[in-house]
Amino acid sequence: MLKFMILFSQPEDAERFENVYQDFLALAERMPNILRRQVVHVTGSPQGTPEIYRILELYFESTETQNEALLSIAGQEAGKELQRLATGSYQLLHADVYEEDGGSTPQAAAEEDTVTPEDNADAADGDSAEAAKTVSDPVARSSAD
Repeated sequence: MLKFMILFSQPEDAERFENVYQDFLALAERMPNILRRQVVHVTGSPQGTPEIYRILELYFESTETQNEALLSIAGQEAGKELQRLATGSYQLLHADVYEEDGGSTPQAAAEEDTVTPEDNADAADGDSAEAAKTVSDPVARSSAD
């Protein structure tokens, strides 16, 4: 899955920006092949006033469907509308989406944190009290480990 993003900088004239943006958005939403649209309005930053004001994300199945959308009549009209904003007031980005359902990337357990069949046998026999404390998930350890 691909994501086409437009990052809008803080506008000098918020009312003018909103008028152009709403016209642009209406045109962009008519583009074919959009699987999902997400608008993010930036409300702040721990580093002070953020440089980014708004982010528009358009999701596509593939590069081909994205290009078809951007080159469509609606895509071309949206691009012309976007150019009404000041030069340098936005960035266009293409990105691959890896975790579209919000999942996490599996992490391999560190070798020393993995319980082997031999460790389990030793722990079951009482031969190794330390082997019984070994866990396969390093996050699951208590502070006593």
